[in-house]
Amino acid sequence: MASVIMTINGLNVHYKIINPRVEKTVVLLHGFTGSSATWDKVKSLMGDQVRIIAIDLIGHGYTDSPKNVEHYSMEKQIAVIHELLVQRGINKFTLVGYSMGGRIALAYALQYPESIEQLILESASPGLQTIEERTVRVKADNTLADRLEEEGIQAFVDYWENISLFDSQKNLPLDIQEEIRAERLLQNERGLANSLRGVGTGQQKSYWDELAAFTKPVVLVTGELDKKFYQKAIDMKNLFQNCKHVVVPKAGHAIHVENPETFATIIEEQI
Repeated sequence: MASVIMTINGLNVHYKIINPRVEKTVVLLHGFTGSSATWDKVKSLMGDQVRIIAIDLIGHGYTDSPKNVEHYSMEKQIAVIHELLVQRGINKFTLVGYSMGGRIALAYALQYPESIEQLILESASPGLQTIEERTVRVKADNTLADRLEEEGIQAFVDYWENISLFDSQKNLPLDIQEEIRAERLLQNERGLANSLRGVGTGQQKSYWDELAAFTKPVVLVTGELDKKFYQKAIDMKNLFQNCKHVVVPKAGHAIHVENPETFATIIEEQI
């Protein structure tokens, strides 16, 4: 596995690549407070017949965390991913995104559908449907971003790992819980705060009305214990033309962490 830094639009963007000479490609996008490292176990389970590219999104991992919040917008996130893939000569691939990375993956797929072979969305949504909902969420995300910068990364991680969305992770082996915490602690305050401000759920547009026009195969993956995103997936499935919904038993929001074997199998079955 190679670790690469590529300069794109003035930003240093980090990604990991496995099997670079294989044509069949899977691109992985992590969630908020994560990095390309979140996929390490899944990647190790997928063999050598597929090229895997796991990208550190702007503000995360070893990719730059610029001061200007405009760099974190959905448009800029998509532009960086697209340019990275163009520079690598990759024009057809399976795109996988988790949570925040799932929102970015969906936006990318809707903008560049000709590049997508399959779209796999893990615990993701097309955004909030009303201006009122988005306004409330933007206010909440901005408050959380301010708190993060004031209190620091450790205090924020203490808070974040105890929100109800991640309750099921408390049942994981202690060493896995420690790996998740360590990955979160490696992030930086500015990158996370500006991610909330620039590409938070309230900040992005709603893509609900665009789902019906997307014709490529879509797989929605949710955990049995994550009732909120289970329902979102049902609503999304009813709009996509070519979609299936996979529910993973005894898993919560981060299926790829809680049950990497099943998640790797889901990807392999699609490609």
